[in-house]
Amino acid sequence: MTQGPLTTEAGAPVADNQNSETAGVGGPMLLQDQHLLEKLAHFNRERIPERVVHARGAGAYGTFKVTADVTPYTRAAFLSEIGKETEVFLRFSTVAGNLGAADAVRDPRGFSLKFYTEEGNYDLVGNNTPVFFIRDAIKFPDFIHTQKRDPYTGSQEADNVWDFWGLSPEATHQVTWLFGDRGIPASYRHMDGFGSHTFQWQNEAGEAFWVKYHFKTDQGIKNLTAQEAEVLAGKDPDSHQRDLRESIERGEFPTWTVQVQIMPVADAATYRFNPFDLTKVWPHADYPPVEIGKLELNRNPENVFAEVEQAIFSPAHFVPGIGPSPDKMLQGRLFAYADAHRYRVGINADHLPVNRPHATEARSYSRDGYLYDGRHKGAKNYEPNSFGGPAQTDRPLWAPTAVAGSTGNHVAPVHAEDDDFVQAGNLYRLMSEDEKTRLVDNLAGNIAGVSRADIAERAIGNFRRADEDFGKRLEAAVQALRG
Repeated sequence: MTQGPLTTEAGAPVADNQNSETAGVGGPMLLQDQHLLEKLAHFNRERIPERVVHARGAGAYGTFKVTADVTPYTRAAFLSEIGKETEVFLRFSTVAGNLGAADAVRDPRGFSLKFYTEEGNYDLVGNNTPVFFIRDAIKFPDFIHTQKRDPYTGSQEADNVWDFWGLSPEATHQVTWLFGDRGIPASYRHMDGFGSHTFQWQNEAGEAFWVKYHFKTDQGIKNLTAQEAEVLAGKDPDSHQRDLRESIERGEFPTWTVQVQIMPVADAATYRFNPFDLTKVWPHADYPPVEIGKLELNRNPENVFAEVEQAIFSPAHFVPGIGPSPDKMLQGRLFAYADAHRYRVGINADHLPVNRPHATEARSYSRDGYLYDGRHKGAKNYEPNSFGGPAQTDRPLWAPTAVAGSTGNHVAPVHAEDDDFVQAGNLYRLMSEDEKTRLVDNLAGNIAGVSRADIAERAIGNFRRADEDFGKRLEAAVQALRG
C-alpha cells in the first residue's frame, strides 16, 4: 500500500484517529465527527452474509497445464494444445459448518475451481467425493436443513440427519464414503477432487461426449481418524487453512493430476445404470480415466475476505466446447449457485478482481445495481444497436440434448442396474478389515445418538441392503452403544 497520511474513505486526511470529537473535555460525542461515524458504519457492514453451505473455506491461485491432446473431444480453447497453461483459483471448503467452525471435521470438502480462460471464466464446482447424497436438486434444501442447526434446539441433531438419510436410501453410497477413512482429510493438499457431475464436451466437428473430472492429489491421500480430528479441531480450528497457506509460503506447491472419464453420447441411453445419477460413479473398468493435465497451486490470496469469501463459483459458467448434462442435481445448481451469489455478494459480484475474467474482457449490456463501477461509461445498454456494441456469435457453447415426451414431475429414466445400494456395497467390500472396522465404528457412534429406535433401525437397514455383513456388524455396534 502507498505510504502517506491516513485518510477517510473519500480521501480527506484524518487529523486524529485516537480521540473522537466531543463537546468539551469529557463531554458527549458530536454527530459532526464524520471519521468516527464512517469507521463505525463500515465496521457494522464488514461481514456479508456467509454462504449457507461451504461457508468455511480457504483458497489459492495457480495454473492448469494441458498434458494430453483432448481436441478430439472438446473445442475448449484452454484445452487446445499440449503445454498450454491457464491461470486458476481454487477454493476448498467444508460443507455444513459455519464460518467459525473447525476444519478437521467429518464433512465433505468443496473443491471449486475457476479457470480464467481466454474465452471467459469456466467454473468447475465439485467436491472431494465422486458422488453425493441425493440425485435431485428439489431435495437439496431439505437435506441441508438436516445438516444445519435444528430450529428448536439450535444444535445439529442426529435425529434429523439419520431420519432423512434413512428415508433417502440413495444417500447410502455417499454416507459410506463420508464415514470411511476419507471422511476427514488430513489437509486440503492430501485429498482428491472431483467434478462429481457428468458434463458435456463437444469437439470442433460438433460431436458430443459425456465426461467426469478427477483430480488426483500428487501429495498422496492422508486422513485423520475421528480421535485425531477431535484433538486437532480443538487445538487448531484453522488447521487446513494454515497448512495450505504455509505450504505455498514455503514453496511446496501442491499439485494434482487431472483425469477425465469419457463416454460417447450414444452409450448413455443403454448404459447399465443412469450415467447422470450423482449418487453413482462410472466404474473405471467401463470408462478408464485418462490423464489430461496438471493442476498446481502456487500463490496465496493477499486478502482472505476479498479473494476467498467474495469469490463466487457457478456451475453455469461454461465456455465453448463444455456444457451441462441432464443430471438433475447439476441442473438445479445452474440456477442456485449464481442466485446465492447475487444475494450474498451482490448483483455485480462478477466485477470483483477474483471473479472477473483475467484472460479476456466481459462484454455485456448489464448495467447499474449495487457496487456498479461505471466501467461501461457512455456505451449503449441495449442490443441490437448500431453503435458497435458486442453482438451474439450464433454458435452455441455446447451441443443440444435430444428430449421427448410430456412435461411433468418425472422420476429419472430406469436403467437395467439402477439401484441405491450396489455401489455402496461394492465400496464396503473394497475396504480392508481395518477400514471396515473404522467405518462401522464411525457410523455406530453417530447413529447411536438418535433418540428413536425406528430411525436407527431404518438407517441400519439401508447399509444391510448394501451388504449383509455391513448391516450385521453395524447393528451389533449400535446396540452395544445404546445398551
